Amino acid sequence: MANIPVALQMYTLRNEANADYLGVLKSVAEMGYAGVELAGMPIPAKDIRKALDGLSLVAPSMHVGYNDLVNDVQRLIVEGREIGVSYITCSGIFNDLRKSAEGYKTAAEALSLAGEQCVKQGLELCYHNHAFEFDKFDGKCGYDILFENSAPRYLKAQIDTYWVQFAGEDPAAYIRRYAGRCPLVHLKDMAKDEERAFEVIGNGILDFNAIFKASEAAGVTWYIVEQDICKGNPLECVRESLDNLKRMGI
Repeated sequence: MANIPVALQMYTLRNEANADYLGVLKSVAEMGYAGVELAGMPIPAKDIRKALDGLSLVAPSMHVGYNDLVNDVQRLIVEGREIGVSYITCSGIFNDLRKSAEGYKTAAEALSLAGEQCVKQGLELCYHNHAFEFDKFDGKCGYDILFENSAPRYLKAQIDTYWVQFAGEDPAAYIRRYAGRCPLVHLKDMAKDEERAFEVIGNGILDFNAIFKASEAAGVTWYIVEQDICKGNPLECVRESLDNLKRMGI
C-alpha cells in the first residue's frame, strides 16, 4: 500500500483550537498525524509556521473562502507561502452560483484565474466538495460542470468521501474519474444510522479499501481526516480515526 501521509482538518477540533490553538497542534502531533489542514488562522501565519516546525508537522493545505479567492488571492498566497502549504483549497461557492449550470461555469472561470495566480507562485488551488455540487442540471451535476469548465492545471479536486456518499455517488469512482487532478482526499465516514451522521473513520459504512486503491492509482498525495460533528470527545474521535487507519494499513 502506498505511503500516503495523513493530516487532520483543524475544523474538526475548532472548539478546542479556539481555546488553545498551540496546545491542540501539540496533541495532534503526539497522536501521530503527519500534518494539519488549516481552517482559519487564529494566530499570525508566522506563528503557525513556527509551531508546526517545532512539532514536525506539515500543513499541506489551508481552507479559504470563495470570496477571498476571487478578490484577495494575493494575500492568501502570501499567507500560504509563509505557512508552507502546497495547496490552497476553496471550501465552497456562493449559494447563488449553486443554482444553475451557468453559476458553476462562472465559478469555474473565477477559480481558474485564482488558480493561475497560485501556480505562478508555486502553489496549487483545490476545490472541496459538499453534497450540493452533485445536484443535476440537464442531467449533469454541478461538480462535473465545475471541473469540465475550469483549467486542469489551475483547479484541482479535494474529494470529500462523506459528501460524495451522501449525494448518492461512489467516492472511489469519483477519485478515479479525477485521477491526476485529485491530490487531496478528505477521509470522512458515515454512520450506519438513518441520519447518516458523521462517524469515526472505520466505524461507518464507507468502503475505505476501495477509496485507498483508487487514491493510490489517482496520485493522491495526502489523506486528510475530518469529522464535522463528533458524538464524543473530538480529540478522542480523531485519535481513534488515526488508529483505525493504521490498522487498515495506512
